Amino acid sequence: MSNKVFLVTGASTGIGEATARRAVEAGFNVVLAARSTAKLERLQAELGKERAYAVTCDVSSWQSQQELVRHALERFGRIDVVFANAGFSGGSSFYGGEESPEEWREMVLVNVYGAAATVRLTLPELVKNQGHLLITGSVAGRNTSSKNLYAATKWAVTGMAQSIRNEVVGTGVRVTLINPGIVDTPFWDNLVKPDIPNELTSDDIARSVMYAVSQPQHVDVNEILIRPTGQPQ
Repeated sequence: MSNKVFLVTGASTGIGEATARRAVEAGFNVVLAARSTAKLERLQAELGKERAYAVTCDVSSWQSQQELVRHALERFGRIDVVFANAGFSGGSSFYGGEESPEEWREMVLVNVYGAAATVRLTLPELVKNQGHLLITGSVAGRNTSSKNLYAATKWAVTGMAQSIRNEVVGTGVRVTLINPGIVDTPFWDNLVKPDIPNELTSDDIARSVMYAVSQPQHVDVNEILIRPTGQPQ
């Protein structure tokens, strides 16, 4: 893996940060992308500037993602694995919710448009290198959930992953949808987290990502759905 490059969006905290750590441990060079420059730079310093490269990026902006890909190629010359992981929920009730329409708009732009833009801009490199695309979905993208526009964005990601895999058949690109259940991450900072004992950690999901990536080239792990023991839905 010494020359292979692993690009992670949403890399400043949670699942993205844990995956970046695991990727460096596995021998990848890593491109760290997120909106929080300070957090990215701290992670870059910890992982080592020769192996990790921080790029401030707003995935809801096409131009920002173009710059991300340009910087990644200028720094490392290639992209082999892409983890389209950036996403959030600011509360998303359809009736009686307090969030503004602009908060809804931002969530859809980040969770759906942002993931799609990451894919569109990096697939040429992945095809060139017979690489691997991973996208963060959610258990909420597999179950019908009331009061939840966030879940609808993750249903969109579920369909996106299936569509992308169909489109790249024959190119050698592998596509994996990662569907976490309840994970103890900053995602929940402004939300009410269900009371689930022994919730997952970010590293649990990162290890699932690396499991898919580490399979032989002829093995395409299409989907991983991972819940903490005891989570009902």
